[in-house]
Amino acid sequence: MTVVNGIKENKQQFILLAVINLFVGSMVGIERTVLPSLAEEQFGITSTSAALSFIVSFGFSKAIVNYFAGSAADRFGRRQVLIAGWSLGLFVPILILTADAWWMIVVANVLLGANQGLAWSMTLNMKMDLAGDTQRGLAAGVNEFAGYIGVALLAAITGFMASSYQPFVVGIGIAVIGLLLSLKVKDTSQHLAVQNKFGAGMSSVEAFKLTTWQHKPLSAISFAGLATNLKDGMAWGLFPLYFASAGVSVGGIGFLVAVYPAAWGFFQLFTGALSDKIGRRILIAAGMVTQAGALWLLLSSHHFVMWTISAILLGVGTAMVYPVLQAAVSDYADPSWRASSMGVYRFWRDSGYAFGALLAGFTADLFGLGAAIGVVAILPFAAGIVTFAVLKK
Repeated sequence: MTVVNGIKENKQQFILLAVINLFVGSMVGIERTVLPSLAEEQFGITSTSAALSFIVSFGFSKAIVNYFAGSAADRFGRRQVLIAGWSLGLFVPILILTADAWWMIVVANVLLGANQGLAWSMTLNMKMDLAGDTQRGLAAGVNEFAGYIGVALLAAITGFMASSYQPFVVGIGIAVIGLLLSLKVKDTSQHLAVQNKFGAGMSSVEAFKLTTWQHKPLSAISFAGLATNLKDGMAWGLFPLYFASAGVSVGGIGFLVAVYPAAWGFFQLFTGALSDKIGRRILIAAGMVTQAGALWLLLSSHHFVMWTISAILLGVGTAMVYPVLQAAVSDYADPSWRASSMGVYRFWRDSGYAFGALLAGFTADLFGLGAAIGVVAILPFAAGIVTFAVLKK
């Protein structure tokens, strides 16, 4: 059978992978609204930095697993790694439902990070394999659109659930469906082989050095990814607390927490494809600066409508960079070591969750929630300047 690359030519497989990533994102969405508040209400944790420890464990776990997932995918195939990710995801809601101490929540988020690092990475890499050379931005955009729509839907739904633990019952069903759908996926090794005619493989250590500091564009891309998720780690942990301190209801918090990833997810459907036409550089630089501006606008506002606008702008800014950064990695990385380089990029990007939670938690404990949000906004602004200076297209 002749293998042909292209989204249209592989639309059934492509759509299936998008649906799977919607469920991958939903696994994170079940935590977005309720878990920061659960720390104090159910476990008596009053320190912000301690309460955000679950994001730190998630971020470092996802980052480390991303690094190894890329090289594992190059060696063993994407489908096997995808199934392994969902197998780990099954244990996350079960652990949270049975937790009688905060350390069990932290362990559950180590497994959630592993689930995301394996499953989300593979849906992205498999779409890249199917799409070929000319539709990478569109492929990344569809993948991130599906994932973050899943995050937003479950964040909104859980904000209106009566019990703090009901979302995790739903989480069991999400994990089961995700695993069953992954068993129906076909491996994309033949599609990858069509692209990889002359490239030689690269060790994970070589890919790490190249993507982290030796290759200037890849290094700048990795810094921008880290800054983006550093901001998101802060938003995940502090937004529910910040809005609660302003007197917003639980339902209102659920809406505000959801509208940011909803805008993020929706606009990625367009920004990824747009970057295929106008280039990556301008979208990445402008998106990083937009994220910083949205956070500063949020801090200067005191009304629900303006907070909503700020959250939407934050999502738009993130959408301008998230799929485009991943497409940019694919532009510079040879297909033979693309998954390894993508794994290194995603290692740095997703370590931002942990660094963001640490920075935001300690700053909030010392200077307050508003100061923490303002300080974190500096990093995306700096990354916007760096990427504009370093990237060439």
